[in-house]
Amino acid sequence: MLRNLKDLFDNLTANLIAPPGAQGPAEEAHTLQLATAVLLVEVMRAEPALQDSERDAVLAALRRKFALHDDELQRLIELAHDTAHTAYDYQRFTRLLNERFSQEQKIAVVEAMWEVAFADDHLDAHEHHVISKVAGLLHVTHGEYIAAKLHAQAAMKG
Repeated sequence: MLRNLKDLFDNLTANLIAPPGAQGPAEEAHTLQLATAVLLVEVMRAEPALQDSERDAVLAALRRKFALHDDELQRLIELAHDTAHTAYDYQRFTRLLNERFSQEQKIAVVEAMWEVAFADDHLDAHEHHVISKVAGLLHVTHGEYIAAKLHAQAAMKG
């Protein structure tokens, strides 16, 4: 099973540029998972030091959003890191989300990004910039952006 899972995730990066409808439902779902994971990982990578609390927040957000087993989540995070290292912009990821996610789902992604940023009890300027940039690319309004930030902040406080 792990080999099949690895093979599937290894093909995802190629699928990120596939036009809508060119993939089967399973491949499309996995591509959306990867795009979402990359955006969350980008917030985590915005600070020089990777924090376990931020990694845990990424895992928790992906677990809430997608029905994946722990081994699938670990592989998705690894692939997201690899993909993020070679990404030159966010548009190929946000394009997919804009095409296939509802406005509420896009707001949920922005909220999850805020949760990752707040996970270490420190909001770095680079994290803020990444979230702001992605929110704009996802066509999340300023009011939705602020509401997502406040909701994430309240959730992190307990």
